Amino acid sequence: MRRTRTLAGIGIAAAALLALTACNSGSPSAPGGGDATDGGDTGGDTGTWFEVATDVTLEGSPTFDAMKERDGVVVGVKEDQPNLGFLDVTTGERTGFDIDIARWIAASLGFSEEQIEFKPIASANREQAIVNGDIDYYVGTYSINDKRKEQIDFAGPYFITGQGLLVAADAPEATKLEDFNGKTVCSATGSTPIQNIKANFPEIKTQEYDLYSACVEDLLNGKVDAVTTDQAILIGYAAQYPDEIKVTGGLFTEERYGVGLPKGDDALRGFINDMFTDGGDIWQAIFDKNLGSSGIKVSQPQVDAY
Repeated sequence: MRRTRTLAGIGIAAAALLALTACNSGSPSAPGGGDATDGGDTGGDTGTWFEVATDVTLEGSPTFDAMKERDGVVVGVKEDQPNLGFLDVTTGERTGFDIDIARWIAASLGFSEEQIEFKPIASANREQAIVNGDIDYYVGTYSINDKRKEQIDFAGPYFITGQGLLVAADAPEATKLEDFNGKTVCSATGSTPIQNIKANFPEIKTQEYDLYSACVEDLLNGKVDAVTTDQAILIGYAAQYPDEIKVTGGLFTEERYGVGLPKGDDALRGFINDMFTDGGDIWQAIFDKNLGSSGIKVSQPQVDAY
């Protein structure tokens, strides 16, 4: 029986597979040193960092018009995913691959770090937040799928991963989801992986929370048998407690991360897609800064300019 514990500080001491390669701050620093917005050479093979654009115009985008009128950007994010989207509650600093992608988009649209408001949105509430206009765009391990595209649009994908499983360190290796028939698997409410299990694996019991960290807490306490979500997220959590939990099995699905946008804002979607297409060096610098030390070798995916 594992002793009861909480994850209030999860992510603060992140190390091993997904440890940050640079000291991140609220205003992101370039991977090779210097300010993230200076546009200078980052050194080595990390590519060119981004700078705040000037005199940006984007005709036909009501979302961009609202940003300009507000003189700021409101971005929906996650804040409990180490090295992807994480908030250090002690320092107030936000770090991670998704956070820097969100910063890059804002800078390309002409907005500095001081003009960005990051708003945490739970997985189950993402579409509604976009539809309601509570946020301008969402960057937070947001899988593109046809059901979501009925309500919103996506730019990207900017990253491709797949559904994985996190289990106790002493649990047997799992090679397929059916290995968890009769057991309890936890994930975030509304996430693609939990929807996949509920729709296609009825013999698996499910537990849902707003935050993945609550699922990891239950796993550490022996209340659930596994946590499922995109493997990129799970590796970050496994790095917190390498003696107690592990990632098992392979990728059971393909998840394509996109930037969630208001439905019909083709101008903004096209702008961000062009930014991804033309900014390969910047994408690589952001990946290397946040996920490079994991040893994972990935390539920037081609955007789906539907």
